[in-house]
Amino acid sequence: MIEPKQQTGETQNQSMSRYLAPLVRDIPPSGIRKFFDLASGRKDIISLGVGEPDFSTPWHVREACVYSLERGNTKYTPNSGLPELREAIAEYLYESFQTPYEPADEVLVTVGGSEAIDLALRALVTPGDEILIPEPCYVSYNPITAIGGGVPVGIETFAKDQFKLTAESLKNAITPRSKILILCYPSNPTGGIMTYEDWLPIAKVVEEHDLIVISDEIYAELTYDRKHVSFASIPGMRDRTVLVSGFSKAFAMTGWRMGYACGHRDIISAMTKIHQYTVMCAPSMGQVAALEALRNGMEEKDRMVESYNQRRRLVVQGFREIGLQCHEPQGAFYAFPSIQATGLSSAEFAERCLFEAKVAVVPGQVFGIGGEGFVRCSYAYSVSQLLEAIDRIGKFMKNL
Repeated sequence: MIEPKQQTGETQNQSMSRYLAPLVRDIPPSGIRKFFDLASGRKDIISLGVGEPDFSTPWHVREACVYSLERGNTKYTPNSGLPELREAIAEYLYESFQTPYEPADEVLVTVGGSEAIDLALRALVTPGDEILIPEPCYVSYNPITAIGGGVPVGIETFAKDQFKLTAESLKNAITPRSKILILCYPSNPTGGIMTYEDWLPIAKVVEEHDLIVISDEIYAELTYDRKHVSFASIPGMRDRTVLVSGFSKAFAMTGWRMGYACGHRDIISAMTKIHQYTVMCAPSMGQVAALEALRNGMEEKDRMVESYNQRRRLVVQGFREIGLQCHEPQGAFYAFPSIQATGLSSAEFAERCLFEAKVAVVPGQVFGIGGEGFVRCSYAYSVSQLLEAIDRIGKFMKNL
C-alpha cells in the first residue's frame, strides 16, 4: 500500500485557501473578538470588551424552556415562528413603540437579530447597490453588506453631535446607486440615540431619495433619560422600514439567539424564503422562552435597565475623573471615551491597556470612520469590576 504524501499544516492551508471565495477570504476577523480572545481565560484581566449582559436569563424564562423540553416539544415550528410568539411580538411593539404589524405575514422570528439583518440585505440587495451606514457602527454591517453583493458607504458621525446622524451628512452620501440605509439607534458602539425631532429630517431625505431602511433596534429597551423612538413609527416610514430586534440585550438572552424582523409583507415574505432554505426555523425551545419573556418578563427587564443606568453614570463620571473625555451615552450599555489626549492610536491604547493595565477595551477604529481616537467600553458588568477597571485605567494613564 502506498502511503499518501504528508503535508505540513501550513502547506495544506496554503493549498486549500485558493478554493475560498476571495471576498470571504479577505474579510478580516471581528476586531471585538480579537480582544475578547486575548482576554479569555485570564483571571487577571477585566474585560469590558463584549456587549453581553452580566445577568442570567430570568429563571421563569429558563423554566418555561425546560418544561417545554420535558413535554417533548422539540419539533420544527412554522418557518416564520410560533404564531403565538409572532402575536406577542406584534402586540409588544405596538404597545411599546407604536409600530403596528400583522403577526401572520409581517413578523418573522429569526436566529438572533444578526440573521434578520443578513436576511434583509440578501432579500433587498442587487450587486452594486450602495448601502449607507452611519459610523462608528456595529462591526458586522460592512462585512455582511459586502458578502451580499452590496457596497458599504460609511457616513461619519461625531461626538460633538452626540453621534447622531444628520440629514445633511445623509444627503451628501447619497448617489444614484444608493438603495438602503442601515440604522442602529441606540447605537453600538457610541450609546447615541435619535429623538422624534431628529428622525423627521432623516425621514424626509429617505422618502425623497426612495431609500429602504433597515433599523436595528436591538437596544430599544435600553434608553435612559427618554423613551426610545422607532424609526418605523415616523409617519410614512413603516412600509419602507425593516425593523430588527431581539431578546439578547433587554432580556439577557444572548446565547438563546432569538431575534425578529418586522416590515412590509412583501419584504418579510422574501426574507422568509431565504430563512426557510437556510435554517428552516428558529429553535423551538428558544421561541418558547422568548414568549415567556414577553408575557411575564417586563419587571426583570426594567430592573436590569435601571441597573445599567446606575452603571452608566458611574462609568462616565469615572472616565472623566481620570482625564478621558466621554460624552454621556443615552442608550445601549457602552461608553465611548476619547483617548486622543494620550497621543496613542485607539489600537495602541487598547493593546497597552490590555497588557499594562490588565483591562480589555475595544479600539474605536474597528467600528469604522469616526471611531479612531476612541475606545468602546461595555458597562454590562458588575459595579465592582467597573470600579476596579477604571482605577486600573487611571493608573495606566498616569504612567503614560
